[in-house]
Order: sequence, then C-alpha cells, then structure tokens
Amino acid sequence: MFADNVLIVTIVAAFLIAVLIGPLFIPFLRRLKFGQAIREEGPQSHFKKAGTPTMGGTIILLALIFTVLKFANATMEIYFLLLVTLGYGLIGFLDDFIKIRKKRNLGLTARQKFAGQIVLAIGAYILLLMMGHDTSLHLPGTPWKLELGYFYFPFLLFLLVGTTNAVNITDGLDGLLAGTGAIAFGAYAIIAWFGQDYDTAIFSAAVVGAVLGFLVFNAHPARVFMGDTGSLGLGGALAGIAIMTKTELLLAIVGGVFVVETLSVILQVVSFKTRGKRIFRMSPLHHHFELTGWSEWRVVVTFWLVGMFFAGLGVYLEVVTIR
Repeated sequence: MFADNVLIVTIVAAFLIAVLIGPLFIPFLRRLKFGQAIREEGPQSHFKKAGTPTMGGTIILLALIFTVLKFANATMEIYFLLLVTLGYGLIGFLDDFIKIRKKRNLGLTARQKFAGQIVLAIGAYILLLMMGHDTSLHLPGTPWKLELGYFYFPFLLFLLVGTTNAVNITDGLDGLLAGTGAIAFGAYAIIAWFGQDYDTAIFSAAVVGAVLGFLVFNAHPARVFMGDTGSLGLGGALAGIAIMTKTELLLAIVGGVFVVETLSVILQVVSFKTRGKRIFRMSPLHHHFELTGWSEWRVVVTFWLVGMFFAGLGVYLEVVTIR
C-alpha cells in the first residue's frame, strides 16, 4: 500500500477526478445561475468577472473524498481530517448559497459563522480526546515542546478559525488560492510522509491533486470560482493536517502567504481606525499590488513563488533540522 510512489498516484488520481468533474459541474452551476457577486469596493477590473459560476469548491471536495476513500485507510486520523474539511466546507457552502439566492455579498452573518465554527471545534476536540491526541505544541526546528493541557481547546479554536479565515481572505484572484494552497498541502504531504504519518500524507496529496485539477478551470481567466465552499474547506483541511502532524506552530511558516494576507487586512483596519490613514491602496495585499499596476497574473505568480519559499522553509525546519 505504502509504496514510494503512492503520493504521486494519489495526486494524479485526485487531479483526474477533478478534471473529469469540472466540465460536468460548471455548466450545472451556470444553469442554476450560481454566479459570483462582485464587491462594489473591489478593484474595477473585477466587475467583468460578475456572473462567473461560484461554489466550484465542491469539485475539490468531491475529488478529495473519492481519492481518500480509495487510497487512505479508515483511521481516526482520516475521520478527523474529513470532519474539519467537510464541516468547514459545509459552512462555506451555506454562505455561498445564501449569497446567490439573496443576490447579495453577505451570506451567513459573522455570528452565524462563528457559531458554526465553535460547534465544529468542539466536535474536533472531542474526537481528539477519543484519539488520545498530544496536547503539547512543538516549537519548529527544535526538540522542545510546550504542554497546553486543557488550554489546548481554546488554542484549537483559534487555529481552526484563524486558518479558515486566513485562507478565505487569500481567495481573491484567479488561481491565487488554488496555487498557494497546492504548494502548502504539498509541503505537508512531505512533512507527514517523513513523519511516518502515511494516511495524513495521502490526505494531503489528495488535496494537492484536487486543487490542481480545479486550477485547470480556475486559472486566469477563471471559468469557475471556488467560493467559500472551497476556501473554508481548504482552511479546515490545512489546520487539520497541522494538528495531526503536530506542527500547529509550523503552519504559520508553511502557510506564510495566508498569514501575510491576513496581517495586511489587520494592519489596514487598525491604521485607518487609529490614524485615519491606509497603509495599502487596498487590502488584502494582493489587491494592493493590482492597484499599483501589476497584472492579475503577475500578482498570482509572485504569490506562488513566495508560497514556495515559505513551504520550503517549513519542510526544512521540520524534516531536515530535526533529523
């Protein structure tokens, strides 16, 4: 089962499933008029994207499920990863569906989203307790760890909510999240494999293949957007994998692009509310570069390269320095 090429086979399988689902699912979304609404305060160049089918994250989730069921063992680790991935994907699906039906930019309210995230975090924590999960945090690149005990639950809530929202913020340009996501999950496939957490490695590889298959339809100019269905689901998966591999703190490095994007929003809001001035022309950061004259494709490729740097650094710290 765990032959040296199993990760490659998993990636290829998930990729092919996504590529096969896409041409069937995208016209279905278009017939249902599940088109994307564009924020009025966003870049003017984005208004031409109005009406592009959204909720394409369903393609990613379906390809992921089929591949994981085929190649991974039915372990508690896999059940946990499916719970956080599909659970957050469901919250995103409801958010997207309300936006489309109401033809507005607001889906679920912030309170409703947070309530759903808390319920999921509680379910995830209970499952971790049943698994006898280690409640310590390992410091990246060192043999040291910090035991949290009962404080692991609030940390878990912060990690899940923070990661899903950070990934969601990054989904703003054609192919941006799909590319940076594939890079981050690829890094975790390597980390999990070298840590002998084979099922988590296969799960990570399945996400890579599913996201790359989706990228075929999401690259500029995008024929479909993943919507919150995809971005929240991917955020849940990324946090879940970090939890299973006990690299919760390393996630801030592997997912460095998501951290930077989130910080750009926080800094922009704080600066405007305290000084009445904006640091960036627009946040998240990818919009700032757009408004400085960069083409959308240049911004996306640059962020992919930065994502590769962070992912490589994360793999180095976890796989190389601890061996």
